Amino acid sequence: MSSTKICHLTSVHPRYDIRIFHKECKSLSKEGFDVNLIVADGLGDETKDTIRIFDVGKSPSGRLVRFTKTVQKVYRKANQINAKIYHIHDPELLIIASRLKEKGCIVIFDSHEDVPLQILSKAYIPSRIRRLISNIFAKLEQRVVSKLDAVIAATPAILSKFSKINNNSVGVNNFPIIENHLPLRNWDLKERAICYVGGITESRGIRELIEAINYVDGKLNLAGDYQPAKLRDELTRLKGWGKVEEYGYVDRIQIQHILNSSRIGMVTLHPNVNYLESLPIKMFEYMIAGLPVICSNFPLWQKIVEENKCGITVDPLDPKAISEATNYLLNEPNIAYKMGKNGRALIFEKYNWETESKKLIEMYEELVQQI
Repeated sequence: MSSTKICHLTSVHPRYDIRIFHKECKSLSKEGFDVNLIVADGLGDETKDTIRIFDVGKSPSGRLVRFTKTVQKVYRKANQINAKIYHIHDPELLIIASRLKEKGCIVIFDSHEDVPLQILSKAYIPSRIRRLISNIFAKLEQRVVSKLDAVIAATPAILSKFSKINNNSVGVNNFPIIENHLPLRNWDLKERAICYVGGITESRGIRELIEAINYVDGKLNLAGDYQPAKLRDELTRLKGWGKVEEYGYVDRIQIQHILNSSRIGMVTLHPNVNYLESLPIKMFEYMIAGLPVICSNFPLWQKIVEENKCGITVDPLDPKAISEATNYLLNEPNIAYKMGKNGRALIFEKYNWETESKKLIEMYEELVQQI
């Protein structure tokens, strides 16, 4: 057990972010670490589950202002906390990582996404300069991260990248917390419905999904925020919209209700370069809820889903293929139930946070020895 004072920093994520707060901060707190968390959401300071949360004020909507003023506010608060270990969660905070390191602190970078790859598919960046910006950021990232004490990678692909930059790189995958999930609902009580829970964007396949549901004898339980907000108006004009039950942004209790009411979980993300090697948490949340998944036919996802017989992979750009897979599982409840059971067993056996957290704790214990 360690009482070492540590501080997690985010200028983007909400204070109760699943990975940052519920998984990493809580796991470290249980091990006896003095855990502090800096956020920028405007909700004020508080102590939650022994974790002290410090709010530097709501981050402005403009990216440039957030990259400058908010980052500096986070840095000033980090200095006030005077922790031994700083754990940063956003790429924009790499700007202050070097400064914290120069003060003699141990600094960890937690890479949730491959940002240079993400930049290549950002619609708000003019296409003619995306490659240039991606390359510039990649060089900055490499220069800063190479000097930090450790890197935590959220996927095997990200780990592979950073292992070449920093020798102390550890993969801590974003898998579900087993203890958070209730017993399964009786399959026969479920609605003839599929579900999608998460950010609702074009690149995550929402248009094709709604077009597909038009040809399905069932409905789509849809939960999440539209990005951008005007996307909803476009989607309501699609033929399949009449079969959509809209929930909006939901908390974890509401998510559990949606999963218990549905028979299939959908993860038909587009084949963007930053998705191909990703491990979307929603796919594993569906699996632990006992739902078969219909997901994009990316090689990594095929290996997980098809080899373990817990769902079907499809071309995410083909509404017909999506609707055919959906109708098949809705019309074959015994097969769907068995696939869901296989997926749930896989989570308990392999893809769970309880296993991943051990790697996080081990890395921290090694870093404490350097203090």
